[in-house]
Amino acid sequence: MTSWGPNRLDLFVVGTDSAIYHKAWDGSNWHPSPTDWERLGGIFIDEPVSVSWGSNRLDIFGIGTDSALYHKWWDGSRWGPSQLGWENLGGSWMEKPAVVSWGRNRLDVFLVGQDRGLYQKFWNGTSWNSGFVKMGGTLLHAPSVVSGEPNRINIFCTGTDSAVYHKWWDGSRWGPSGTDGAYENLGGTIIGQPRAVSWGPNRVDVFHIGRDSALYHKWWDGSSWGPSGRAGAWENMGGICRGVPEIVSLAKGRLDIFVIGADSAVYHKWFQEGSGWGPSLTGYERQGGTVIRNISAVCWSADRIDMFVIGTSGHTHQKSWSSSSGWLPSLTEYVDLGGISISPVATNS
Repeated sequence: MTSWGPNRLDLFVVGTDSAIYHKAWDGSNWHPSPTDWERLGGIFIDEPVSVSWGSNRLDIFGIGTDSALYHKWWDGSRWGPSQLGWENLGGSWMEKPAVVSWGRNRLDVFLVGQDRGLYQKFWNGTSWNSGFVKMGGTLLHAPSVVSGEPNRINIFCTGTDSAVYHKWWDGSRWGPSGTDGAYENLGGTIIGQPRAVSWGPNRVDVFHIGRDSALYHKWWDGSSWGPSGRAGAWENMGGICRGVPEIVSLAKGRLDIFVIGADSAVYHKWFQEGSGWGPSLTGYERQGGTVIRNISAVCWSADRIDMFVIGTSGHTHQKSWSSSSGWLPSLTEYVDLGGISISPVATNS
């Protein structure tokens, strides 16, 4: 799901016919209706990813049944290349893509190849680069990609030793050792893929679920990795979690984390700079539900979170938060948005 402006949401899921479906919130109503979805065609093997680089602009990417990368866009008035058509960008890929936009009319897409290496494709404002850029590595899962400032990208992935690895673009070169060079080893013993978020320039927070099912955290503060250096231990945040954690940032110094517990309910933890972790470093707020796929969440203002899950019926369910109303419709209840999805609601990485 993507938000291209205040009080705007666009949701994308894969339906039972393997096509992608869309629902939009315009500030007062869901379209095409509270429980109906717009069909966008295609035949996909995994959840799509979506991103917005400007007002009233959307770009959606997915992997087709031929393992190629496909692309569709909304330009403010119509879907391109057509309502049901998709642009074939080629390749043969093993995992869902990750996409980031660090500026207007700029897209960077990262994919895992048949050799389990990382590859990049980018849109420079006028055209796609030729082919795919080989970026080395051997990845077990799709990467997590974030951009906290223009012309800056951070990539985090799971290596074959189950540690977290990091590569970054600093505006002129790929670190730590070039485009196809080695990655920075951040340690850890991870199940699944890491999730990263940036709440401002020179700040990145990375989370993963360990083999003991607890949530773990490491952060870059502009000069060093916390809590104990690049190769040091990760911060243990407790819990018995499954799937991939979801993290959003309302504003500088604020993080909200959502995980699926052993009982398939949603659990929530938050960080506020100056106050620390709530309800505690290792405690979680139970938010109910029975969730069968990874959680998706988005912030479209400094005082709004929308969180989406797929329930046992395959329907998409929503919960929202603001400081004035708290969680709606309640801490443990959700709004049913209909549809029958075989994927989580799309995120951008």
